[in-house]
Amino acid sequence: MAVVAEVRHLDRHVGDVVTIRGWVETKRSHGKVAFVVVRDGSGVVQGVLSQRDVDPETWAHFDALTQETSVRMTGLVRPEPRAPGGYELAVQTLEIVGPSTDYPIQPKEHGVDFLLDHRHLWLRSSQQRAILRVRHELEQAIHDFFYQREFVRIDTPILTGAIGEAAGGLFRVDYFGEPAYLAQTGQLYVEAAAAAFGKVYCFGPTFRAEKSKTRRHLNEFWMVEPEVAWYDSADNMRLQEEFVSYLVERALERCRDELAVLERDTTRLERVAPPFPRLDYTEAVRLLRERGSTIEWGQDLGAPDETLLAESFDRPVFIVNYPKTAKAFYMKENPADPRTVLCDDLLAPEGYGEIIGGSQREDDYDRLLARIREEGLPEAAYGWYLDLRKYGTFPHSGFGLGLERTVAWICGRPHVRETIPFPRTLTRLYP
Repeated sequence: MAVVAEVRHLDRHVGDVVTIRGWVETKRSHGKVAFVVVRDGSGVVQGVLSQRDVDPETWAHFDALTQETSVRMTGLVRPEPRAPGGYELAVQTLEIVGPSTDYPIQPKEHGVDFLLDHRHLWLRSSQQRAILRVRHELEQAIHDFFYQREFVRIDTPILTGAIGEAAGGLFRVDYFGEPAYLAQTGQLYVEAAAAAFGKVYCFGPTFRAEKSKTRRHLNEFWMVEPEVAWYDSADNMRLQEEFVSYLVERALERCRDELAVLERDTTRLERVAPPFPRLDYTEAVRLLRERGSTIEWGQDLGAPDETLLAESFDRPVFIVNYPKTAKAFYMKENPADPRTVLCDDLLAPEGYGEIIGGSQREDDYDRLLARIREEGLPEAAYGWYLDLRKYGTFPHSGFGLGLERTVAWICGRPHVRETIPFPRTLTRLYP
């Protein structure tokens, strides 16, 4: 009697008769011998049918197969180095479970809008599966990294009255008659938790109402945000470079097949290891102007500026100590230059730009209150946040890593919209 098996475990079933349940990717025939490639979610396997060895009903079912037909395919597992995965099934029976008529995505060029309109089906393609398997591996690696270092995960709210970044990027909602916002960050809340547990992190969706159409932006994306009590800015950057190196190493170790499907040149990824170069913002502006940029001191770096700077390095590079006016209110003033704050952006090479923003937090009550007032933020909404500086204030630092940008860099994809299952952009809320 055949046992139900997954493609990824066929090495355990050589010589056995098994049933694979999945979807047809391709088929071809040569006279009385036919081949069908079936995907079951764990991998793909080739089935081989001989007309003389199967009943007429099974042979007729093969003729009726179309792309993405769902099937049950039963046969003898045997090694075949030329087949996908190194094994194939000598098919005995083939049952159609769900027919697929006029499948919209064919093996030809389709426009991006067409593919995004059919994102629910585009996910089934080999490249999209590879990207999302890398994403899955990185998500697991994130939790493993912090678990191994005894961080506590804190689940922060999606609805909040206290904003973390510029107010222009907020999605406002009505909360029983009161204004509330979809969270741009969980940072303020993990700062509170750091006083309870010392080392914490949150990981979840964040929302920015930016009207941006660049290849680096989504309106809904995932961010991991650690926060550590007693860490200064230098400690914070050491944690970042260890973290990013761990994620890259994990992808290289466990996603080689997926990166090969994506035709990703891994040479530069293999050079990612601490320490990462550090470049002061003021020096970065000088270098950019030498290379033709019109940036003025005090402005935030744009995408072209980040690309110009990163191309000089073979691994991610820190840009540190930005002007206070270009950064968020909660960043600690730099004692060496009060015009700046103790912060860093980590730029990925190859034109992928900022993947991390981090800083030491302002731990002085009066200075934090002054910054809140300078930004015109509602003091009442930050009463609880200011309490953290009234009751046992302490030095602390943290950062946020954008998952989609990191996946795009590691996979070598040109746009972040491919690195999340169902992207939300300025013009897209469907499917």
